[in-house]
Amino acid sequence: MDIISNYLSLRHWHWLICGLVVALILGCDSESDAEKRFTGEVKVGILHSRTGSLAISEHTVAEAELMAITEINAAGGIKIGDQRLKIVPIEEDGQSDWPTFARLAERLIDVDQVSVVFGGWSSASRKEMLPVFESRDHLLFYPIQYEGEECSKNIFYAGATPNQQTEPAVNWLLKNRSKQFFLIGSDYIYPRTANRIIKKQLAGSGGHLLGEIYVPLGDKNMQPAINEISRAMPDGGVIINTINGDSNVAFFETIYAAGITDDARYSIMSFSVSEEEVFAIGPKYLEHSLASWNFFQSLESQKAKEFTRRFQAMHGIHRVTNDPAEAAYDMVHIWALAAVKANSVDPALVREALPGTIFEGPEGRVEVQPNHHLKKRVLIGEVQADGQFKIIHDGGFLAPLAWSQWLPENAGYSCDWTIDRPDAGRFKVSAGISAEEG
Repeated sequence: MDIISNYLSLRHWHWLICGLVVALILGCDSESDAEKRFTGEVKVGILHSRTGSLAISEHTVAEAELMAITEINAAGGIKIGDQRLKIVPIEEDGQSDWPTFARLAERLIDVDQVSVVFGGWSSASRKEMLPVFESRDHLLFYPIQYEGEECSKNIFYAGATPNQQTEPAVNWLLKNRSKQFFLIGSDYIYPRTANRIIKKQLAGSGGHLLGEIYVPLGDKNMQPAINEISRAMPDGGVIINTINGDSNVAFFETIYAAGITDDARYSIMSFSVSEEEVFAIGPKYLEHSLASWNFFQSLESQKAKEFTRRFQAMHGIHRVTNDPAEAAYDMVHIWALAAVKANSVDPALVREALPGTIFEGPEGRVEVQPNHHLKKRVLIGEVQADGQFKIIHDGGFLAPLAWSQWLPENAGYSCDWTIDRPDAGRFKVSAGISAEEG
């Protein structure tokens, strides 16, 4: 059994004791007493990859969503009028395959009749699902940071936009590490679009691009790419890593063997590597490397510590929390709050109630914006020997920009689904927008 399969197999044991643990943690009634409080049910979809190259990352977000559902049910479910609805999750496996995500989203909506879907990881999976939700005027909550360049009426984006992750990270690197950059990423939409924005940012900020490589998802042979990095930047610089999934295992093992990870002249900044991947790969291979997220397990706040404690109590003390799991957890609670506000679980009515909804989560106070994204906290962390991140930069909370202002075709364009206009998803505002503001 390889390192990833062995790691993922650990998640199965917890279901045997989940109910008992939740009762002890939350101080809730016995299951039979809790069941008596419910007068109905609402079905929700959980759609992530439990198998395939992206399962290394996606299984934790599914578990965080299920934990949030368990918490809401333990607190009495969703109160709609004089009813209390129990949330019933219907889980499907996207299998790290984009068309499978679309097919299963259709089944969840058309056959299972769910009121909302929490799902996706890669931008490719989201793009495949988007027409499914738009054609049915349904509701998808997407938990992962992404490249922006999208603002759908039917999707709520709980992860960071570029101005909440990649762009401030590049600014920090330019000021604190180096102006020499090399870009390496998986060969699909998120890395290519994110790197297009980064290249414009470097050109406008005094940075220098020394090279750019894309590798197939699931690729295990990273030696040619590492050789090219060594050739292009022999004196050091910043390596931007947008590789996704289990290809990161080969990347970090190979770059460690080349001596780059421990060379102080180099800074490796990853945008899809969190605590989950660090522990699955092995902390020694990533020590001193950097990541930019909106949440780290090491965040010093009571809510962050409680979130991790509850997650570990439910899923195992050996488990870690991370940004995608925190965003996934937040978005289930946000949907539930909006359903109560709307006094309905109808997707269209909940959608109208979502802007302005606030949740005090592990990351801090997050608020749904008119463009269906969240205000997010900008953090940069450095991997330590124990696999946790030391937070070395806190940029505070930033409003989201769906359309990156570093791309010339987006200059002055915004998104606002609270206004009544046919182009609400992308329209030009008269005053213009800076690259940093929301």
